[in-house]
Order: sequence, then C-alpha cells, then structure tokens
Amino acid sequence: MSDPRTTPSIFTRGAVDLGALRPASQPSGPAAAGPAAGGGPATPAAPPAGAAPSADAGAAIIDVTEANFQTTVLQLSMTTPVILDFWAEWCEPCKQLSPVLEKLAAEGGGSWVLGKVDVDANPRLAQALRVQGIPMVIAVVGGQLVEGFTGVLPEVEIRRYVDAVLKAGGVEVAAPEDPRMDAADDALMTGDLDEAEAAYKKILAESPQDHAAESGLAQVELYRRVTGADASTVMAAAAANPDDVENNRLAADIEVLSGQAPEAYDRLISLIKRTTGDDRDAVRKHLLSLFTVAGPDDPAVATARRALARALF
Repeated sequence: MSDPRTTPSIFTRGAVDLGALRPASQPSGPAAAGPAAGGGPATPAAPPAGAAPSADAGAAIIDVTEANFQTTVLQLSMTTPVILDFWAEWCEPCKQLSPVLEKLAAEGGGSWVLGKVDVDANPRLAQALRVQGIPMVIAVVGGQLVEGFTGVLPEVEIRRYVDAVLKAGGVEVAAPEDPRMDAADDALMTGDLDEAEAAYKKILAESPQDHAAESGLAQVELYRRVTGADASTVMAAAAANPDDVENNRLAADIEVLSGQAPEAYDRLISLIKRTTGDDRDAVRKHLLSLFTVAGPDDPAVATARRALARALF
C-alpha cells in the first residue's frame, strides 16, 4: 500500500464485483449468486452463525473487517448508505481526514453509516476494492459501489460527497438540485479545474450572489495553489519560519484541505498582525479566499472574521 499523493484526487471507480466479497453460502443481494470467479481476490470465510456483529442502524460509525463485511456493509447498505474510510495507523493524511468523516457521520443522525477499514488488518478487503492509496473513501449503496475519492478534501467537498451518496441511496437532502451547479461540481470532482472554473464563472455571471458558485471557484484556486506541493515540507518550513509569508499561506491552504480550517485562519490572522504593507494585504486577501471556500454560513468563518477585524483595526 503506497502513500497517497499530497494533492487529493477524485476518481470514478470502474465496476467491482461486490459479490466476490460475499461468502459462497450467502446470497448476492435479492438473488442468490455463486462463489467468485477464479482468479479474483480471496473470499473471506463466512463467520459462524451469530458471530459477526450486527450493524446497528443507529450507530454512526462501525469497524469493518473481512469477516463482518457481509453484515456491516453489504446487508446494511440495502437500507442505509455506508461510506467506507480506508486508513492505517502510519498514514498521517488519514489522521486528518478521519475526524472530519466521523464528525459528519455523527451529524448525519443515522441517515448514513461510516465504516472504518484498517487496510493493514484487512489486506484482502483492500485488494478486492482496489485500494491503491490511502486515505481512500468509497460508498456502498444498495449493495453497489459508488464513486469515491483519495486524499484529503476540504470539509465542504466532503459534505457534497456525502450528499451525493445520500441522493444515490434515495435519502432526501436539503440542497435543491441545480443542473449548472451539478455540472460545475462534477468537473471539480473529476479534477478538470479549467472546466470547473469556466462553469462556476458562468453561474456567477448569471447569478453574482451565488455563494455555492463562489465557493466552488475559490476551491479551484485552492487546488491550483497546492498542486505539486509536499505537505510535510511546507508545514515544516512554515513552522521553522512563521514570518515567511509564502510558506505560511501555502501551509494554511494545506490545513484547509486537511479539515483544519480554524487552524489555517488562526495562522493567517497571526501573520497579519506581524506584517505590514503589501505583505499584510496579500495575507488578508488570501484569508478572505479561504473564507469563500467555506461559505458565509460557516461558524468558524464568522469567528475568524471577528478576529481579523481586531487584527486589522
């Protein structure tokens, strides 16, 4: 298992035979299916009757293993979407992504379940689901795989992914559908930043106050800034020289992508207090762009705006 690239990537997964993950004695969804074809991934042995822990629909977070995948994921997914978080103890980006997923799962109130998969303890499961790098997130809805992503995304993008999974599972979400926004978001999710930028700009030309489009455009800019950056190198350089404007701006970008937006805001506000002239204005504008990524209703943005006002005046 290799470490993921620093910059998150979104991908659409090809067909994966989830039937290969079922014990041969179990049916495949509504209809019975035979054992996996030869040459596929090794099939976990069926647990003894009553041995596999039942997936409590009220539990927002569950541990998934090769032995209990049948009940905790496949069967549960027939009634409740399951989002899988593939992680490992040695994976630092996993420690950034997992808390965000866990927070959203708790907020979901049972509308979906987060399944935690330790790839070191469950290598056959990771192989069967074609896990090439971690952290990786995919979902299972109605026994079928739903596209996912690798790497660490901003919380606002993870929320959009969860909403998409819930829609796939027939769970109603509050956000109204907008074909223009769907097309722009799809381009962003597939990594086509040029197409996403054009789509968001077109929406803003027609609806200048569209906060979702503003957020999307700011995310495009954010992804471009971090492309090719090595997170550990940037963070180390920023820690070594807290007055280095460029490194600390990039460090704040990485923190936002890692689900640590409040820390990013604090970093830049502290930098504003220690800078003057053009440097101070550049940091201020950078901070405002990160506010736009989160959107005006984010409580952390409201808190940071008040702190920014105190720092400036």
